[in-house]
Amino acid sequence: MTGKLVTIFGGGGFLGRYVAQELLARGARVRVAERSPTSAVRVKTLGGLGQVQLVAADVTKPDSVQRAVAGADAAINLVGILRGDFDRVHRLGAANVAQAAKAAGIGALVHISAIGADAGSASAYGRSKGDGEVEVRAAFPGAIIIRPSLVFGREDQFTNRFAALLAMAPVAPVLAGATRFQPVYVVDVARAIATATLDPAQFGGKTFELGGPQVMSMRDIYGFLAGMIGRNPALLPVPDALGGALASFTGWMPGAPITRDQWKMLQKDNVVAADAAGLAAFGIAPTPMAAVAESWLVQYRKHGRFAARVRA
Repeated sequence: MTGKLVTIFGGGGFLGRYVAQELLARGARVRVAERSPTSAVRVKTLGGLGQVQLVAADVTKPDSVQRAVAGADAAINLVGILRGDFDRVHRLGAANVAQAAKAAGIGALVHISAIGADAGSASAYGRSKGDGEVEVRAAFPGAIIIRPSLVFGREDQFTNRFAALLAMAPVAPVLAGATRFQPVYVVDVARAIATATLDPAQFGGKTFELGGPQVMSMRDIYGFLAGMIGRNPALLPVPDALGGALASFTGWMPGAPITRDQWKMLQKDNVVAADAAGLAAFGIAPTPMAAVAESWLVQYRKHGRFAARVRA
């Protein structure tokens, strides 16, 4: 892939920076497409002179998408939201990228979806992700679709958010405590995306679901993180009836702990399907959370890195 140009929509975000780093290490050139290119300035430091380009693009605006893929050899769409107009971003935006990639004669398109993507989902998020996959397949049949479970890593809004809560609260309410997840390390996901991008002949037209080596309930995740940071808050299970009511009556408020749509998403497990191709298809052994998370969660210990080492 030396010298090949890859356009990454959303390349300045959490996952995008790792994907860019992986591609740059393999000799590719990267064009990071963001609504605000200044948000991706740090990606410039990951590559050599002239190896990284920053361009303004909005996946909901076809003209900007077309400009972003012009002259590229491959494209990756990482753009996603957790609140807002899901259909506009996840379906229309995905269609715009796939159509532009096809029209530009791009050789490889990797579309990042999510486990739970389903056009018949009860949640607007899940439906929009499923509809987006349909649009991508229609416009670019050889696209590679990747569905990760919860992605964790040093800068995530998952382990860090929960650990911060556990560090300051004597009691931690646990919503949907029995719902299961399969957290996957951001570096593993980035490696899979880069590998798929480099080899469309092998991976093109296929769908993959990426999960880590452990299936954990929400309650398990809280307990694991509490142990990792040496805290012992009371974990208070929130009855489903109360959790649903909380989401329904307060989910519309700015800063609400959970929206109604997120509550609907939590009613289904977020794990790799038994018959799905996963990280093994890319030759990647999944990284356990316990093997890496301590390096960034140490900040949430009572005395930071000077605290006694704790065992999760």
